[in-house]
Amino acid sequence: MYKQKSFVLKPAEADKKWYLIDAQDLVVGRLATEIADILRGKRNPKYTPHTDSGDFVVVVNAEKVRFTGNKLDAKKYYRHSNHIGGIKERTAKELFEKKPEDVLMNAVKGMLPKTSLGRKQLTKLKVYAGQAHDHEAQKPVEYKLK
Repeated sequence: MYKQKSFVLKPAEADKKWYLIDAQDLVVGRLATEIADILRGKRNPKYTPHTDSGDFVVVVNAEKVRFTGNKLDAKKYYRHSNHIGGIKERTAKELFEKKPEDVLMNAVKGMLPKTSLGRKQLTKLKVYAGQAHDHEAQKPVEYKLK
């Protein structure tokens, strides 16, 4: 009797590509879900959940993303210094004015697994506020969002 074998992608066999995404006038959450899927490798037919089989993503124009509704004023980002009373709170507008890259980075980070694999996948995301980026040598392919 014939038994079908399961396919498991080995990390060394993964063919990693570089994608370039222009974030101008895109909604943060919807853009972050697409980016998280690319980083995890879910768009790849050889997707293996426990392996880093995803691609690299370069995002430009992160300063031109937008929020829907009242999120720019209502959404809050927290960080803690690990000292008593060391919690800091910022609205999305404050963070967006200071570091627009971090808004998109935090959104994608929340959509990846909270494990060492998720942290490794997040390192493959490169976000830039303006049009210029440092990854011309990798020849990133323009990625159109659905």
